[in-house]
Amino acid sequence: MTFVQIIDCKTDRIDEMNRLMDTWVEQTKGKRTATHDLIGKDRSEPRHFIEIVEFPSYEEAMKNSNLPETNRIFEEMVALCDEVPTFTDLDVVRDEQLNKATARRFFLELVGRNEPEGFNQVFAADYHDHDIANKEDTRGADGIREEALGYRKAFPDFEFTIEDQVAEGDRVVTRWSWTGTNTGELRGMPPTGKKVEMVGTTTFRFEDGKVGEGWWHWDFLGMLSQLGVVELPT
Repeated sequence: MTFVQIIDCKTDRIDEMNRLMDTWVEQTKGKRTATHDLIGKDRSEPRHFIEIVEFPSYEEAMKNSNLPETNRIFEEMVALCDEVPTFTDLDVVRDEQLNKATARRFFLELVGRNEPEGFNQVFAADYHDHDIANKEDTRGADGIREEALGYRKAFPDFEFTIEDQVAEGDRVVTRWSWTGTNTGELRGMPPTGKKVEMVGTTTFRFEDGKVGEGWWHWDFLGMLSQLGVVELPT
């Protein structure tokens, strides 16, 4: 279970605090168990800071606390604060990254289906799509829906599997695999009846809860090779 520690302190020496944290990061390379560290400043009280440190579990957090470097840095941190910082220990009982959920909805529910309302919920009206397989970028929610429908026509049984997802800031990266049988026309090419298996990654940039821009990286030439349309050099 993910574990989060919240550290609450007041100080007017935040620059020194930041340098102290930089020192801790450098000294604990290869040993620390913390996975994410975030420091926030109170807008109503400039001297009030909250640090949120994330760990894979409570047990991993305890390993981190027992590092000599952590103990030493903590003592120096206390000296920079107006008073002894307070700690709140939390077991995370729900962690829902909404942008990741929206990306998953596209891959697992919408792609290749003629559902304008659903696409308008996921993609911004001025969505901009970059795909290495296209000479020109696709634009708009309707544009990406129509392009996906073209692949559905060529591969009626195609299906995405999400292998991994990483989210940071306004970006979600999805590593996917894809299978489909070519029983329909693809970009003017007659159907081959062959099954294709592909892997790739897609990066979505979100704005106001919708996908504003996307980048697709996959082996389009490899797909054509599996279809027997081109022959790759050995």
